[in-house]
Amino acid sequence: MNKVQTDARSIRIKGRSFLAVVLSPDLPLDHWLERLDDLAKRSAGFFLGRPVVLDVTDLAIDRAQLTELLAQLAERNVSIMGIEGARHSMMAPGMPPLLKGGRPAGDVEVAQVQPAFQATDENTDKAEVVEAQATVLTQPRPTLQSLVINEPVRSGQSIIFTEGDVTIVGSVASGAEVIAGGSVHIYGALRGRAMAGSVGNSQARIFCRKLEAELIAIDGIYKMAEDLPTDLLGQPVQVWLEGDAILTEKLN
Repeated sequence: MNKVQTDARSIRIKGRSFLAVVLSPDLPLDHWLERLDDLAKRSAGFFLGRPVVLDVTDLAIDRAQLTELLAQLAERNVSIMGIEGARHSMMAPGMPPLLKGGRPAGDVEVAQVQPAFQATDENTDKAEVVEAQATVLTQPRPTLQSLVINEPVRSGQSIIFTEGDVTIVGSVASGAEVIAGGSVHIYGALRGRAMAGSVGNSQARIFCRKLEAELIAIDGIYKMAEDLPTDLLGQPVQVWLEGDAILTEKLN
């Protein structure tokens, strides 16, 4: 009999932190889902491909209701990577894992209000027309800061920094996105998506050395690539919000 000796191989397991959006539903769930739909309309593609944690801490629901909630979120293409605060009796096979020990990064609650005005620029889309006070901070926020990324943002990557400005020392590739609570500064080509003023800052701006964007947005108002002025494509540009219209101008 021949003995086959195999080398022992280990499996490498690493710990790593990733940024995820946390959704905290409240009752009644059907009303909360309506508000979630409103948020998704105001920020086109906000949940697309983004990991989301569902926080059900102190939410008085049972396993059947949680199962239905997960199904409703799946229909909206909201990818739940984990559930926080659920009792073990609420969990069922096939559900996302139960998470513990999450570290908060600031909460934002979007209130539902009546439309205050209508968009007038046919090339400017507004997902939901709301009053300025529609975004309410649930916690006192620190003084705005800035985040500097000293490398290009590659396709499929997301840079999300709601505390202030984001500066990219390089380009933003097609399929990548930069989301800032303040302004976005890109010292290269903007080929992906840039969203400034993401927490209700209508004074935020977008600056880039070469405009080839898939989407630009400020405070929930956005323009797609086909709506951008053709004479500014490939040029250094600044973008700002005036009323409910996005304006663009070549930088000298």
